[in-house]
Amino acid sequence: MKLKNILIGAFVGAGLATSVTAGSITVVSWGGAYTKSQVEAYHKPWMTKTGHQVVSEDYNGGLAEVKAQVDAGNVTWDLVDVEKSDAVKGCDEGLLETIDHGSLPKGADGSVATSDFIDGALTECAVANIVWSTIFAYDKSKMSNGPKTIKDFFDTSKFPGKRGLRKSPKANLEMALAADGVAAGDVYKVLGTAAGVDRAFKKLDTIKDSVVWWEAGAQPPQLLADGEVAMTTAYNGRIFNAFAGEGKPFEIVWDAQVFDMDLWVIPKGAPNKDLAMDFLKFSTATEQLAGQASWISYGPARKSSAPLVASYHNKPSLKMGPHMPTAPENFKTAIANDFEFWADNGDELTERFNSWLAK
Repeated sequence: MKLKNILIGAFVGAGLATSVTAGSITVVSWGGAYTKSQVEAYHKPWMTKTGHQVVSEDYNGGLAEVKAQVDAGNVTWDLVDVEKSDAVKGCDEGLLETIDHGSLPKGADGSVATSDFIDGALTECAVANIVWSTIFAYDKSKMSNGPKTIKDFFDTSKFPGKRGLRKSPKANLEMALAADGVAAGDVYKVLGTAAGVDRAFKKLDTIKDSVVWWEAGAQPPQLLADGEVAMTTAYNGRIFNAFAGEGKPFEIVWDAQVFDMDLWVIPKGAPNKDLAMDFLKFSTATEQLAGQASWISYGPARKSSAPLVASYHNKPSLKMGPHMPTAPENFKTAIANDFEFWADNGDELTERFNSWLAK
């Protein structure tokens, strides 16, 4: 069941022109701690500045709902937070509006947007906001000598118990190959072959009977907290929020993390396209991206934001830098998500994954 939170913006400050009519946009994201970070860093400041309102909706990713709305000619979403492979695929399929990168605001250091965003953050129909990662984690209060590598995740003899995995081939296939001895830089070379895909599924077979499948990002921390799994893959920011914001004794294992970007896209025919674009520009400015990073451990997509990232929003002693996916200590065996691979092969591998699940 989708969660739907309506955030009502009011006119504030004497500087707002009385002739301006308040508008509304529907912004769709992943919920939980991640959407909370966007609400605090993007939604609330934009509503205060403009007098418009944001209707915030949650989803579990993918293009199915965007495609259904566009195909039906009944688009109700104005802005959607998507993974990069979906941004590329959606653009190729004509489901998304193109974006003029030249209209994006300069960085706080004066640099033009096209040079300020990190490599790969700007595509024809999308603008990135964060770098995030799929990692795995465990409850260190229940494991005094916990797992250290991705091989440990797949070793149910040495580390008994259930495993949590996202109900999707993405990241699972990459991690399976890494656990089977494939070097991070060779994962997609191997996965690009029929034998490599077979190898990844064969490795997943070794833990299939022990898997608890999750779909929403809020589920993995809950699975750990409830003791339903011994360890689980998760979005790094969700585990960070659990220990930093809720005091949970969770530990992230960064070995073979699969890192990616999330980007804003505007569905073709969005009812409030101009307002959505204004929000997009505002939310991907230097200060807003840095502000979001004080709420959750996802790296800003702009270079000029990095110097402004300091501590967790309510714990000055908790420095955010070491908790970012791109921190040097965390990045040694990182696997860069190949968005082109997934844009080209996602449907086929998802079909195979679903057939594998049903066996």
